[in-house]
Amino acid sequence: MMTQVTVLYFASLRDAAGMTSETIGSDASDLRGLYETLQARHGFVLPVGRLRVAVDGAFARWEEPLREGSEVAFIPPVSGG
Repeated sequence: MMTQVTVLYFASLRDAAGMTSETIGSDASDLRGLYETLQARHGFVLPVGRLRVAVDGAFARWEEPLREGSEVAFIPPVSGG
């Protein structure tokens, strides 16, 4: 079953995707599956283990199921100084 979500991209993921966000329909069963689908689509090089994921403004676990209408943010490590 397709679940409609809005995905937000930050830093290197935003650069790779060429956009800050997109609304997509996904048949992934969980957040990990959604990232893997988008990783293949956009050529993301960061593995799941290097990212944080948030759903509707709260950090989430990769195993959580997709929820219709949610806003999902993939957050890469931030370097700064």
